[in-house]
Amino acid sequence: MPKIEFVSPYRFVPAEHPDAPGVYLMKDQSGHILYVGKAVSLRKRLASYFRSGVHLTPKTKALVSRVYRVDTLLAGTEKQALLLEASLIKKHRPRYNIVLRDDKQYVLFRLEKRSAFPRLLMTRRTVRDGSVYFGPFTSAHAARQTWKLLGKAFPLRKCSDNVFNNRVRPCLYYDIGQCWAPCVKNVDKSAYADVVRRVELFLRGRTGELLTALEQEMRDCAESLQFEQAAELRDRIRAVHRTVERQTVVLQREADMDVLALAETGAGLGLGQIFVRQGRLLDEKRFFWPGLSLEEGDEALRSFISQFYDVHRFIPRRIVLPWAMETDILSELLAERREGRVSISPARGPEETGLVDLARKVAAREDLDRESIDVGELLRRALRLSFGIERIEGVDASHFAGKGVRVGQVCFVDGQPVKAEYRVYAFPELEGSGDDYAALAGWMERRLDAGPPWPDLILLDGGKGQLAAVQRVLREHWSDQENAPPALAAIAKGPSRRAGELEDRIFLPDRKNPLNLKAGGPALLFLQRVRDESHRYVLGRQRIARKGVTLQSQVQSLPGVGPKTARLLWEHFGTLESMAGADAEQLRAIPGIGAKKADQLAAALRTLRKQ
Repeated sequence: MPKIEFVSPYRFVPAEHPDAPGVYLMKDQSGHILYVGKAVSLRKRLASYFRSGVHLTPKTKALVSRVYRVDTLLAGTEKQALLLEASLIKKHRPRYNIVLRDDKQYVLFRLEKRSAFPRLLMTRRTVRDGSVYFGPFTSAHAARQTWKLLGKAFPLRKCSDNVFNNRVRPCLYYDIGQCWAPCVKNVDKSAYADVVRRVELFLRGRTGELLTALEQEMRDCAESLQFEQAAELRDRIRAVHRTVERQTVVLQREADMDVLALAETGAGLGLGQIFVRQGRLLDEKRFFWPGLSLEEGDEALRSFISQFYDVHRFIPRRIVLPWAMETDILSELLAERREGRVSISPARGPEETGLVDLARKVAAREDLDRESIDVGELLRRALRLSFGIERIEGVDASHFAGKGVRVGQVCFVDGQPVKAEYRVYAFPELEGSGDDYAALAGWMERRLDAGPPWPDLILLDGGKGQLAAVQRVLREHWSDQENAPPALAAIAKGPSRRAGELEDRIFLPDRKNPLNLKAGGPALLFLQRVRDESHRYVLGRQRIARKGVTLQSQVQSLPGVGPKTARLLWEHFGTLESMAGADAEQLRAIPGIGAKKADQLAAALRTLRKQ
């Protein structure tokens, strides 16, 4: 067969690139970043792309054929280059990189061990404060159900430290028997510590030991005629059994590990991830990259590991791979993030091999979801653009009777929401005007000031007026000479103005009539989804802001409380409930509030308790 040749617009000159570690950025004709990579030697790595006769995968050939420019950034070591590469991929999300789209933090259980009366809470971030973490759970709903069962079985406190330190009466959890109320009751610390120890036994997977102890204690209570305590222990045992039934024992030893595997499907490359905690299969997750093959398997695994296991995520001691590959730098990087040793290696023994096979089955699932739809190509055709759409920013302006003017901005990348990049902009200078056009024009100015990454498409919730206001600012202030400005579109309700009807119209700049998109078609449905998300987001943020203003004014309405004192109270107590329960002694402990002022405030705050 004749060899397939490729032609790159970029002319590679070895002398222009150093023989040193660093990161390279491949860009297209418009200056968009196509690919970010790291190398021990930038010169040798770049030469491997452009040398004649070199074997390249189809994806790499497509990449090289679009490269017009290559920029390089030097790094001191290969590890520094790896960190820089992961940071740039996360920021720019280049088209040809293995990008972790679903980069949200999963739910963890956090047991606060340093507190005299620890609590168990759900979180998505790890903090090096002595707490113990368990998880992760990819389903927040499943994690919350487990948390509720644990709350019924073990009466740990539920409130935050701020509320705990300022509470004056027991809460509802005490009334229903799910908390001993150590905030106001004289609770034996050793008895409470025993409950904490049992919760930790359960979360560490040592449920057999826990159940044995609970059953023995239940029998002892029954024999001594303490039937209420026996019944309480019986309910705890049942709750533990219900939770344990959801987990499967997959290892004979109590080990924490994540297992990764890849599988090539008809649409691209899938990655399956299995979470094993204390020898039990806790959860699983699937990731997918369209258009890739197993030839890019090593790159996919390396890029996934460096992006997924960041400093705020729980990192297990062991990560199992489907095959052997060079992982020394990755292991060193994750060990620093974990503050402990991390092993990244292929499966050892039949048990781990079986887990890799299970992860491969997860990776091979061809789910009929948005992952298999090329959203960028779909929108390119629908909006009649000359380029594909990767990043979309949906924008909506909102106010309440002219007050609290805000603009919400949501972000979608390859059809998936990226909530870490949602933003809300307030415009106090427009207070009372209710001017959506001015708000959107102001948003466009502030968005341009924020800089890249630039969206490929800005979708406005509105019609021709909103579109014209943003278009004018974009044309006057766009200053990025290396990149083309984003495309604009607006989505407006049809003549009926009824929510849920598929009569929405799409307007484009310099076009009199709306696009004729098929009602119920995938392109219009996706644009409606982006519009609805931006509308939901800005309304939610506006309600939060309005509630804060209402509570602030409620506090400032008290005698002797001005803006400065109100700010001190909010910063110290955090909630209206905690503030209302404060006495003069607690108020005197706040810097900036003297004894006389504390007595006046205590009397004023008593009125809040009666409301």
